Amino acid sequence: MRIVGIDEVGRGCLAGPVVASAVLLDDATSKILKRMHLTDSKCMSKKQRENAYDNIIKYALAYGIGWSSPQDIDNYGLTHAISLAMQQALDSIAPEYRTVIIDGNYNFLPSNVKVITKIKADTTEISVSAASILAKVARDRFMEEQAAIYPQYGFEKHVGYGTKQHLSALKTHGPSCIHRFSVKPVALHNIAL
Repeated sequence: MRIVGIDEVGRGCLAGPVVASAVLLDDATSKILKRMHLTDSKCMSKKQRENAYDNIIKYALAYGIGWSSPQDIDNYGLTHAISLAMQQALDSIAPEYRTVIIDGNYNFLPSNVKVITKIKADTTEISVSAASILAKVARDRFMEEQAAIYPQYGFEKHVGYGTKQHLSALKTHGPSCIHRFSVKPVALHNIAL
């Protein structure tokens, strides 16, 4: 049975994009990836995620990664931005599939009749675990690249989440071009660098 799993990362960040991934697996590829003990990306070390990322790319029937920028989030709201990223990721899946499982209880793709939602799917559905890992690794790599451009924020450590270090840097330096100006801690310091 061909199932697409979808998950996103970056929802609660002050900076950077929200990233969604879609991964298509069938019974055979699911069995291969299950032997690699995939789970929710937040429950894995960086090294485990990186290794898993390479294997998912190798064995998945198809995958896609969708991005919604901080400007998308500011202009359309977080829910719509997540929907855009998920649709972009799903649009990369060319082969036919039977079901799409989105992690959580909210259907970000209501026009797709094949979509179901499932709480904790990133720990129980291998295709969603795989999507969680692809999205997390892609976003973390992007934020590490941004750390070289904006070294004062420490993006390589907190990847845009509202840590004490990040809030202190925001207070000292104001927001960068990749901050989300619609988020309260950023809006308080609304002079872009």
